[in-house]
Amino acid sequence: MPVVKQTRIVPFLPEQMFDLVVDIDQYPEFLPWCVASRIRERSDEQIVADLVIGFKMVRERFTSRVSMNRDALAIDTALVEGPFKHMTNNWRFRLAPDGKSTEIDIHVDFAFRSALLQRLLEPLFEEAQKRLIGAFEKRAYQLYGDPAADKASKTSSAPATV
Repeated sequence: MPVVKQTRIVPFLPEQMFDLVVDIDQYPEFLPWCVASRIRERSDEQIVADLVIGFKMVRERFTSRVSMNRDALAIDTALVEGPFKHMTNNWRFRLAPDGKSTEIDIHVDFAFRSALLQRLLEPLFEEAQKRLIGAFEKRAYQLYGDPAADKASKTSSAPATV
């Protein structure tokens, strides 16, 4: 039963990263191997969504219940149905010590129902999970721009003193 844990600091605010992770409709645009997404139900605290992952000739659909706590900057995902025995994702977002970046912790635990699927897809799924934070960080740069470049442009546009 593979478990993937990652911690990473990204140069965006926790709320920005939280918003990217809960924007499930956009996953096919930027997540590796996510070929489709569909929201079944949505409320302020919860989303039930279908995702289709695909690689070469293999495609699998699964449904997850995503619990969101914006105040705690926490997202917990649990399997509703699909090719897994179990699957959970837990995201935590904290303001980094520098006060302008985010420390992201993600914990993913999954196992496929079928031994054949486990052998075929486990390496792919593990690799996708390892690339996950990087994909969200890249998306943040696309949507929010480069925070370092913004800071540099503000500094360079400051009036000169004589």
